[in-house]
Amino acid sequence: MLAGDSSADEIVLRCAQLTGRRWRWLQPLVERYLKKFDRQVRPRHGEVVQFLNADEHLRDALHRYSAELRIESWVHSSQKMQPVAAARNWNLPAIESVGALAEWLRLDLAELEWFADLKGLLRKTGGARLSHYNYRILSKNYNSIRLIEAPKDHLKQIQRQILSEILNRIPSHDAAYGFVAGRSIQSFAAPHVGQQIVLRMDLEDFFPSICGARVQALFRTAGYPEAVADLLGGICTTAAPTEIWRELRASVDRTLLQYARELYTRPHLPQGAPSSPSLANLCAYRVDCRLSGLAQSVGARYTRYADDLAFSGDERLAARIERFAAQVASVLREEGFAVHHRKTRIMRQGVRQYLAGLVTNRRLNVVRADFDRLKAILSNCVRYGAVTQNREGYPNFQAHLAGRIAFMGSVNPGKGERLRKIFQQILWPPSGGL
Repeated sequence: MLAGDSSADEIVLRCAQLTGRRWRWLQPLVERYLKKFDRQVRPRHGEVVQFLNADEHLRDALHRYSAELRIESWVHSSQKMQPVAAARNWNLPAIESVGALAEWLRLDLAELEWFADLKGLLRKTGGARLSHYNYRILSKNYNSIRLIEAPKDHLKQIQRQILSEILNRIPSHDAAYGFVAGRSIQSFAAPHVGQQIVLRMDLEDFFPSICGARVQALFRTAGYPEAVADLLGGICTTAAPTEIWRELRASVDRTLLQYARELYTRPHLPQGAPSSPSLANLCAYRVDCRLSGLAQSVGARYTRYADDLAFSGDERLAARIERFAAQVASVLREEGFAVHHRKTRIMRQGVRQYLAGLVTNRRLNVVRADFDRLKAILSNCVRYGAVTQNREGYPNFQAHLAGRIAFMGSVNPGKGERLRKIFQQILWPPSGGL
């Protein structure tokens, strides 16, 4: 039985066909099952068995009709691809056993288990030295910590294969604009140009808040048998070793450090893995569906770029904006995400409306302060030399500046051309970078 993939009547009919009779207790049992696994399209085999074992009404029925019904054996999860209805046209590679997965990834079974690390042995005994990741801790604004977890070369290669041959074939929601081919920051912000009111919200700890179990469930939804889905999920998630936090003990608030340790030492999506952005979008599909429906109920528009959420509309949204923002936060909380309330912005027409660094009041434009700042850096490069302006230590400062100019030019061609003229006057060292 598949929660979310079949109606109660369909499941009752299938059960009646298996048992040879449409029992009166079947309908209530199916309704209890669907309620239990309401948020799981593909629940685990063990969870379903546990639910049925614990159901008193089912036990009573089996006892009452023992002459006609009995559990011969618990059927184990299928070793065949069983995608949900929406996934049947995704054209994913058929991987129906652990051995087939190892062969597909060009690994032996020991290597496959080592990379997936489903038992967390590396986190418990290996420490950072034997981990599959390199770690870098960043202090964020708003008194928080971000951990960048970059996979080492072999694991990165495996994750890229999963990304290109599986994840890229699964469609993202129409409202998702980050890390999706053919979509960009500009297309994320464009639907909100010229609106009476714009609401911007930010998700807190977006990547690490997506746990390993949710990622494994996504692969089961795509049709992979439970053992295969678990290993795919293990390869694409990680749990940081506790020792990496030791150097922060003296410099970071204890409560903040404890929160970060708890967040990152459970299996989660690593920020830095090539597969994580796509998985984050796919795991947020249900959120996008619910928030799109909520926005449509008040005639508003909704788009999301990674952890940035944007809503806009006319007087219907403006009249209930505070209550609407609270409803959005409630939906996100139910789906396992949290709003960074200090970064929430309600922007009416009388103030500057901006999303992801772009102004949206009348047309898409760059923020004036960002343009002025980049123009000043370029002018100082001409006047004092480029080496004096590379204060962030970019390995290729020339390419960095060229990229920023190209972005501004894609939004406002006139301003981009003015910046390019200054850029062309800079005398660069022979190496080209700094």
